[in-house]
Amino acid sequence: MTDLARLEAELTSAIAAADTPEALEAVRVSALGKQGSVSALLKGMGAMTPEERQVKGPLINGLRDRVSTALAARKARLDDDALNARLASEQVDLSLPAPARRKGSVHPTLQVMDELIEIFAQMGFAVAEGPDIEDDWHNFTALNFPPKHPAREMHDTFFFAPGETGERKLLRTHTSPVQVRTMVSQKPPIRIIAPGRVFRKDSDQTHTPMFHQIEGLVIDKGIHMGHLKWTLEQFIARFFETDAVTTRFRPHHFPFTEPSAELDVRCDRSGGEVRVGQGDDWLEVLGCGMVHPNVLRQCGIDPDEYQGFAWGMGVDRLAMLKYGPPDLRDMFAGDVRWLEHYGFSAFQAPNASSGLS
Repeated sequence: MTDLARLEAELTSAIAAADTPEALEAVRVSALGKQGSVSALLKGMGAMTPEERQVKGPLINGLRDRVSTALAARKARLDDDALNARLASEQVDLSLPAPARRKGSVHPTLQVMDELIEIFAQMGFAVAEGPDIEDDWHNFTALNFPPKHPAREMHDTFFFAPGETGERKLLRTHTSPVQVRTMVSQKPPIRIIAPGRVFRKDSDQTHTPMFHQIEGLVIDKGIHMGHLKWTLEQFIARFFETDAVTTRFRPHHFPFTEPSAELDVRCDRSGGEVRVGQGDDWLEVLGCGMVHPNVLRQCGIDPDEYQGFAWGMGVDRLAMLKYGPPDLRDMFAGDVRWLEHYGFSAFQAPNASSGLS
């Protein structure tokens, strides 16, 4: 047997014995790689005489072609075997019962809403609700908004087409209309919270066109800012689950309260987290103030006899501050993976005995 015949027999045997793509690749490299046995023969043709090259060249090239063909055939066979094995292992038995459904989670917004309701319920507040579609009087006029206020314009508020009477309904821009409806329908004393969806033309990392608010209202005789401050500080301590609460009021302006303020809480913003009760930074949490006398008059309450305070805050933003979602828009994207990460068990509802979160 000549050297070429012996080499071809050895390579053919090695190719047939290769039972994995990796083993077959090793045979290919040993034969046709830069340092392979067949490649060495091809390189050696340059040193042959023309007569030798004429005789041995076709033999060496024929060997290379047959080895290449054998390698390709073996690779195709291994690929077919791998595919058949995968199909056999991944087949679905349709007679088996369906897999268990994905477990649901409580959205962080609903979790925080339940926490807020639990906190204020223990402080004697009742829950009041109202419609998402409001009229101008409940949403603006009764709340002391002047006729040319920017919030009454199309760039801030979602308006419907005028009706038969010419009135334009709108998607409420806050839950304050619930306060108006409560003051009109109930006599003082009043102590309510008003959670719900609200709508504004705004969209970025911390704003969305639809979001959630919760507002509070207290109307009684002898009510003053001290009552408001105590109520909100108790809420902050309970919600963030810390006794080390330091707050400050900054003067602000809201049409429906006078005086008006924004409440800040001392916190630490270092490390990419917000930790309430420590550090030297300040975090704006909500807006508040004493109910404006004009609002009381619009609702049929004598401001000389009754006073009150109110506040409002974004529920979704509180969820971001407490539980860490970085982008408000993700909270309404409907991504199940996001909800699996940030969601809560439905069997752990906030309550006084086991706590909030």
